[in-house]
Amino acid sequence: MTTPRSEDAPEFALRLSPTPRGARLARLLAAHQLRTWGVAGPAAEAAELVVAELASNAVRHGRVPGRDFELRMAYGADHVTVELSDARAERRPAPAADAGEGGYGLLLVATLATTWGVKPRQVGKTVWATVPLTGGLPRQ
Repeated sequence: MTTPRSEDAPEFALRLSPTPRGARLARLLAAHQLRTWGVAGPAAEAAELVVAELASNAVRHGRVPGRDFELRMAYGADHVTVELSDARAERRPAPAADAGEGGYGLLLVATLATTWGVKPRQVGKTVWATVPLTGGLPRQ
């Protein structure tokens, strides 16, 4: 899939309240931005799911009262980079080791992204993922 690059806005960033409503808004606004960039179909669905999972984790595990979380997306020639930053550096994400622990969302992120990771910030951390614009959702 080839998508046109918008030279006017190859990056997108916003801060949202660390609430379930903020996480839903992150996904909706990310979907709108992906459409603006011309990203559609399975690639857009994959990027939206990654945003939804990382935003949900930022709200559930990274919330600090009075601190927002930040969504950033960067549009590249063959990928979209998604970054979610929160204020809790000590809570680093990890996929579930046991079926009863939860953490399945990060397995989804690992499946949809070519790579993902965590990097420290001055305050908190950033969880990032690189989502390819080809391939999209895995086939069943």
